[in-house]
Amino acid sequence: MSAICQVTGRKPSFGKSVSHSHRRTNRRWNPNIQRRRFYLPSEGRTITLNVSTKGLKVIDRDGIEAVVARIRARGEKV
Repeated sequence: MSAICQVTGRKPSFGKSVSHSHRRTNRRWNPNIQRRRFYLPSEGRTITLNVSTKGLKVIDRDGIEAVVARIRARGEKV
């Protein structure tokens, strides 16, 4: 499963890890991606989305129907 949110588009960010001796190595910060099932009343079926925790708040705020419409408008298959 890739670390990309289907609602907000959040991806991993990259940077450096700095040790006590100040030696720098590459690292990455992954978003908190959850695999969640949602029920679409208009279609009478459930869908599964890879959603960040921020994306879950967006779904709570706007509703699953509006969010799915935005995802489909981007051209993603749901």
